[in-house]
Amino acid sequence: IVASEPYGVIENASRWLRMDGEKPADPSNPISIAGQIIQLDATAAGNLAGITRLAYDGTELPVREDEITTADITTRDIDRGDAPHFLLKEIQEAPASVHKTLRGRIIEVDDELRVQLGSEVIPDRIQNAFKSKQIKRIIGIGQGTAAVAARTIPQFLSPLLKDHEVLVEAQLATELSGFSMATDMSDTLVIAVSQSGTTTDTNRTVDLIRQRGGHVIAIVNRRGSDLTDKSHGVLYTSDGRDVEMSVASTKAFYAQVVASIILSSAIADLIDETRDQNEILHALRQLPKSMEQVIATRSAVATAAQRHAPQKRYWAVVGNGPNRIAANEIRIKLSELCYKAIPEDGTEDKKHIDLSSEPLIFVCAAGLSGSNIDDVAKEVAIYRAHKAVPIVVASENESRFEAAAELLTVPQLHPALDFILATIVGHLFGYEAALAIDSQALPLRQMRATVESIIAEGTLEDGAFERLQSDLATPGSQFLDGLRGSAYDGHLEASTAAKVVTVLRYALGVASLDSYQIEVGKVGRPGVVIDDLNAALTKAIDELTRPVDAIKHQAKTVTVGISRSDETLLQSTLAKAALNAGTPRDRLSYRELRTLVALDASVAEVTGWTRYRIEGDVGEEATIQVIDRGGIASGIASRTDTNPILRGGKHRAAFEKEIMVGVGSDGRSIVHIPEVKDGQTTGLTLLHCRFHDYLPTPSMRAVLQGYRGRYGALQDAVTESHPSFRDDMLSTIKVVDLLTRPVYVLAEHWTS
Repeated sequence: IVASEPYGVIENASRWLRMDGEKPADPSNPISIAGQIIQLDATAAGNLAGITRLAYDGTELPVREDEITTADITTRDIDRGDAPHFLLKEIQEAPASVHKTLRGRIIEVDDELRVQLGSEVIPDRIQNAFKSKQIKRIIGIGQGTAAVAARTIPQFLSPLLKDHEVLVEAQLATELSGFSMATDMSDTLVIAVSQSGTTTDTNRTVDLIRQRGGHVIAIVNRRGSDLTDKSHGVLYTSDGRDVEMSVASTKAFYAQVVASIILSSAIADLIDETRDQNEILHALRQLPKSMEQVIATRSAVATAAQRHAPQKRYWAVVGNGPNRIAANEIRIKLSELCYKAIPEDGTEDKKHIDLSSEPLIFVCAAGLSGSNIDDVAKEVAIYRAHKAVPIVVASENESRFEAAAELLTVPQLHPALDFILATIVGHLFGYEAALAIDSQALPLRQMRATVESIIAEGTLEDGAFERLQSDLATPGSQFLDGLRGSAYDGHLEASTAAKVVTVLRYALGVASLDSYQIEVGKVGRPGVVIDDLNAALTKAIDELTRPVDAIKHQAKTVTVGISRSDETLLQSTLAKAALNAGTPRDRLSYRELRTLVALDASVAEVTGWTRYRIEGDVGEEATIQVIDRGGIASGIASRTDTNPILRGGKHRAAFEKEIMVGVGSDGRSIVHIPEVKDGQTTGLTLLHCRFHDYLPTPSMRAVLQGYRGRYGALQDAVTESHPSFRDDMLSTIKVVDLLTRPVYVLAEHWTS
């Protein structure tokens, strides 16, 4: 069975092999081709013998028995039970998931509550790094919903560490890996949040952090996932096997938030154990019960969603303080479930942005008090005055939101935790809104079923068109009534509605078929009208359909994402040597970095370096002068000291703007690295290298493939006069010769 993930096919297959499109065919060579091709033999189905795995370059990648994973879930875990959708089932299971996450992790010590996490979560090396004040920066990362949950870390931990020199922040994993990396990150703890543990963007960032000496703790649900293997410590949410089937993640979010809070509490204790966290830990223990109370108010949430969601085309979500976390998460779920692009803003900032659209505004205001709630109430009044529809979520017994179109209340638990309860209301609102929008397609589906039954007959018998008119009357009337009452304003495109109404008039017999060609541009025959109505209804149904558990253009597990391949290339020996010599990072192209990585295997040692500045047009008479040198080059005189004209191998490398291996007049092997800016060569770095004498055939082939296309050129030179090219000969020729001598001279080794 071939599937995107094992959950959907667990009833038929409990063992699985993961395809890895990022892993190089040769792990020792990071620029070797990635990607896998798997051939399946049906005659050997169910056995390893039936699987043949190849790299894109044809290299065979044998499948080992230890690569086969046995799923840790059963059909019981993915049973929807009596729930109409997995999403609703998972929202209802959220309190239990939070309870499992907390279980055994909050203990009583001397009449005070403390968080207890083992060394499997915070390893000794990280504990010691905190105690020695080595860690100066804590960053929560993730993507999508997990990134929102990661924002809980600075929200909760920053106040606890305000008297200590530790910076706490949250970033998207892609933002951290793209713009906030440092060469040495040994002073950084990254807390990576992920539901599946297979999110490529997050996992790739973790790889880069570890390469730079950073510490990593993962908050993840799936045991045995990729992220758990990459992290120093792991805090499992729920019991580490709490399955979510709906693409829109809900219960995982609550567990991630709670896990972030208890991990933050444990870290705060490591840095300053005098902090009193008794009150919030007591509240955490009560959280599952409060969540159940909110879920019990589903009918009130459904009424609000049905009353407002279908009619409003523009939506927004706002919050302030901890409620910004709730607003951000609700924005994601409303967008996913209802197929809308929804902004998320600060409550007080909304009046400066887009009230002109008169949107439905979902206001997260749980846990507020004093002047904060007074100000939010004023903002809600401003929204309403500008014809927006504010739906407010506030703590129970709150009476300051008279201007709200709807007021939905949650229990008052703790100001730092009440945003979690607001999020539940948002998730329920998204679910009920999606159902309300989807239900609008019911009369359209009824009409299409009638039309398709006639199409299925193959021929249009006498009287069939008249019967169609009768069968379409009731659902057609329902649709037209809704259209006149503005029920479809929010989600049905005007052009689609116009098309349905136009064709429906003829199908109902309201308009004469004689006018069809004038209005539609086609000859007015019953068969034409039926086909056009079927097409128009299908388009309208598609615009209104909200499947809830599945989401258009989106998958449950996103296994594609960033590569940050240049970050890997910068770790090669030659690239590091060039940068250490002073070569500016922005003067090394991606192509040059790949070439340096390819040459890495051929170099035994970098013994020195010389940097030159080039002035003038390298196509004419440019000049070159030494600006710095080191290592063995410090004691070597340069021709340019007496004759600054750019010529010889240096000129060739600068002119071609490509890395070139050469042998100097003194017999020393060197690598020329041109520094290019805006298409002009402005400098040159020479690395003095000692090359290996010989390399094994696979390694030498990879070097030649990555260096100026020499492998292909050598093949062509040999096969010009010889029937075949023997790769094994590569291991018998000196490395420097293969890199520097003309290919037609090297070809003689094969033809002689």
